[in-house]
Amino acid sequence: MAKRAFLSVFDKTGIEDFARGLVSNGFEILSTGGTQRALEAAGIPVTNVSDITGFPECLDGRVKTLHPMIHAGILAMRGNEKHMEQIAELGVTPIDVVAVNLYPFKQTISKPDVTLEDAIENIDIGGPTMLRAAAKNWQDVAVVIDAADYAKVLEELNNGGVTRETKFSLAAKVFENTAAYDALISSYLRNITGNTFPDKLTLTYEKAQTMRYGENPHQNAAFYKNPLMTPGALSEAEQLNGKELSYNNINDANGALDVLREFKDEVAVVGVKHANPCGVGVGATVAEAYQKAYDADPISIFGGIVATNETIDLEAAEKMAQIFLEIIIAPDYTEEALAVLCKKKNLRVLRLPSVKEYKAELDMKKVYGGMLVQEPNTSLLGEELTVVTKRKPTDKEMKDLIFAMKLVKHTKSNGIAIAKDGHSLGIGPGQTNRIWSTNMAIERSGEEVKGAVLASDAFFPFDDCVEAAGKAGITAIIHPGGSIRDEDSIKKADEYGIAMVFSHMRHFKH
Repeated sequence: MAKRAFLSVFDKTGIEDFARGLVSNGFEILSTGGTQRALEAAGIPVTNVSDITGFPECLDGRVKTLHPMIHAGILAMRGNEKHMEQIAELGVTPIDVVAVNLYPFKQTISKPDVTLEDAIENIDIGGPTMLRAAAKNWQDVAVVIDAADYAKVLEELNNGGVTRETKFSLAAKVFENTAAYDALISSYLRNITGNTFPDKLTLTYEKAQTMRYGENPHQNAAFYKNPLMTPGALSEAEQLNGKELSYNNINDANGALDVLREFKDEVAVVGVKHANPCGVGVGATVAEAYQKAYDADPISIFGGIVATNETIDLEAAEKMAQIFLEIIIAPDYTEEALAVLCKKKNLRVLRLPSVKEYKAELDMKKVYGGMLVQEPNTSLLGEELTVVTKRKPTDKEMKDLIFAMKLVKHTKSNGIAIAKDGHSLGIGPGQTNRIWSTNMAIERSGEEVKGAVLASDAFFPFDDCVEAAGKAGITAIIHPGGSIRDEDSIKKADEYGIAMVFSHMRHFKH
C-alpha cells in the first residue's frame, strides 16, 4: 500500500529536511499553500491536496483540507476491516504521517495594534482539525505538531517504523497544544467581552523552567509562565549572573515585585524574606533607599531578595555586595555596578527593564479540588481618609502612614507595619492574633519606634494594640476601621495623644 504524509506548517523550521527524509522512506508528500511552494522550491516532489480531493482551495484559503478524501485517510483504523473496505471502495488512500503547526494566534494578539478582525483571521480551523483527527487515530498515524520531533520520527522510520509509544506521546502533545491554543483564544475573547468570571475558566501556561526541586527537596517542581508577554513579571527578567532560580526564589522575588509596584513615583528598595517585606526604604538614590531598607532589619535581609525600581549604580552595588543576598532585581545596572555584583558567583542578578510596568491579572489560588479566583488587589486606600481622634496627624506623619500602609498591604495577615522617615522599622506578619503581630513589630523597631507610625491591614477588635502602640511611643495609626469596638480604640488613642486615621479599605493577605 502506498504511504502518504500530509505536511502543512506555518513555522517551516526543518520542514524541508523532514520532507526529504519522508521521501527517502517511500512517502508521497501532500501539501498546500506556502508549505507546498517551499518544498517545491527545494526540489521536493509534492502533490497538491486539491489533486486528491478534486475540490479547489477556496474562501481565501479558509477551506483547503476539510474534505472526506483527506480525513477518511487519516481516521481510517487500519485494523478495522470495515474501515479499510470502505476507504478502498471510496478510493481513499490512508495518510500515515501528519505534520501541522498552527496559525500564529499568540504572535498576532501580542501586537499592540492588533484588531479583532486580525485576531479572528488568525484562528486556525483546518490545522487543529487535522491534528485532532490524526491524534485520535494515534495507533496508525504519526502526528507531529512540534518541529523538534521531526528527527525522532525520521530516526524510527529509518529503523522500521514509528513505535506505538512514540505515536502515543506525539498524540498527547497534540491535544496539549490544541487545548492551549483554544484556551488562548477563549482568554482573548473573554477579555474583550469583559466576562471576568465565566462558567468555564480555561487557562494556559508554558513551561519556562524545570526545577531541581520545589518548596522542599522531596518535591518535584516546574515554573510555568503566561504565554503572552507580561510587562513587569519575573518571567520577563534577564538573568545576568548566578545560579538558576529556585521555586522559593521565584515565589519570594514575585513578592518583592508586588511591594515595589506600590512605589510608582519614588526611588524605592524592597527587601523580602520568605515572601514578607523585611526592609523597605525610599530615598533620593538607590544607595540611600537601600541603606534605609537594610537598617530596618539587617538580620532578616541577610539571604533575602532585594528589588529596586531604578538603575543600580556603583555606590548602591558596593553596599549590596557587603552582605549575602539571594537575588537582586533592577531595571538596569551600570557597567561598574555589574562588575562588582558579578564577582559574587552565587548572587542571582536579574535585569527587568519593565519593572515599573504592570498589567493587573486575576489573582488565583489553588485549593484541593478547585481554584479560588479574585480580582487583583490594586487599590490602597478607600475613597477618603477619616481622622477619628482629637489630634490630626501632621503632614510628615500622614506621609509615613501611607508608606506603612503600602507595606502592610503585602504582609501576611494578621499584619502590622511600623515606619518612620520613609523606611520600615518593624513588621509583624502572619500571626494568629493582632496583638502578637503588634508586639512583634514594636520589638523589632527598637528605640526608633518612638515617634513612628503604625499601619494595620484590618481593624482592631480590641484596644490592646493601640495601648501597646501608645506605650511604645507611636504617634499615629492607620487602619480600615469597622469594628464594633472602634470607639474603644479611638478612646485609647486619645488617651495617648495618638492620631488615628481610618483608611476604609481592608488588606487581608492570607
